[in-house]
Amino acid sequence: MSDAIMTHAAFPTRPDEVACNTAEAPSAKEKREFNKLQKRLRRQVGNAIIDYGMIQDGDKVMVCLSGGKDSYTMLEILRNLQRNAPVDFSLVAVNLDQKQPGFPEHVLPEYLESIGVDYHILERDTYSVVKEKTPEGKTTCALCSRLRRGSLYGFAEEIGATKVALGHHREDILETLFLNMFFGGTLKAMPPKLLSDDGKNIVIRPLAYCREADIVEFARQMQFPIIPCNLCGSQPNLQRQVVKEMLAEWEAKHPGRLETMFKAVTNVSPSQLADRDLFDFQGLEAKQAKMRETRIDALDLGREV
Repeated sequence: MSDAIMTHAAFPTRPDEVACNTAEAPSAKEKREFNKLQKRLRRQVGNAIIDYGMIQDGDKVMVCLSGGKDSYTMLEILRNLQRNAPVDFSLVAVNLDQKQPGFPEHVLPEYLESIGVDYHILERDTYSVVKEKTPEGKTTCALCSRLRRGSLYGFAEEIGATKVALGHHREDILETLFLNMFFGGTLKAMPPKLLSDDGKNIVIRPLAYCREADIVEFARQMQFPIIPCNLCGSQPNLQRQVVKEMLAEWEAKHPGRLETMFKAVTNVSPSQLADRDLFDFQGLEAKQAKMRETRIDALDLGREV
């Protein structure tokens, strides 16, 4: 397993926006629609950051950049917000090169240098480990995710990052909710803010309020140099893909359903579920007796009069 790290700190003049090198200049209507889209994403990311206290003054945010549409969008919106944020925080992009065959190693460094973002390329041959340990016909997601997460969390400590930013969006959170219900027997999703099990890292998901469709369109118009994941995205019969299609079908038949479901994730009633650790069902009789002691009976008031 390689432990090599390629590091670069680039400080050229940063453009306000990444240029869209389209063959034909966008029309006035297209520009207006793009501005609306960008403002919507900025507002949603800003609201998520405020609602969950994701970023504090002086934070060093490690933006995990995979080369996909989500992480590119997250980095760009955070850069955008950073310019006018009421708190001072820094950003550093980190890509984990998992040594997948054919991975275009030049793409991310060239892009990050062009926009003036500090970055690190962390090289770990997790690809070989995953291929060796995963039985034929089984999906690689679980092991790959654990190895990737462990590498990134450890590196965040090395560089002194106070927050680790991941690019999961609204649909990712809902898909995880249903995957855990259908296949794990647990009612949990991806929280917008999380303390790692060992207490060493705080993970944030700034895109938690953002629709995947908006991210897809933003990435298309920004013309990010997308790097496909040939390790996991190409696997057949992925349960996450099945759940994704199910949610898309629900949204198509009942527009707004995903928004309602996401609201439910943020509006939990523990007493209306059945988790004995989350709610004290055993103590309801004692609670009832206490309420009766302090209750003023209207009939008693009538007698006193």
